[in-house]
Amino acid sequence: MDLRLNDKVEMKKQHPCGEKVFVITRVGMDIKLKCTGCGREVMLPRSKAEKGIKKILEREDTHE
Repeated sequence: MDLRLNDKVEMKKQHPCGEKVFVITRVGMDIKLKCTGCGREVMLPRSKAEKGIKKILEREDTHE
């Protein structure tokens, strides 16, 4: 799965605050996600994050 910085993603399971939408703040072997509801950050291994992502809602356009 092609995950980029600042992408908004919808997860299969919701955060304890009730929100399902997260923003990707770090990409590598681990993926860091920031909850759009409460602002908490969660660090997941890449494999677990890719399995948990339902769909990419917004893609950050990067002009390289």
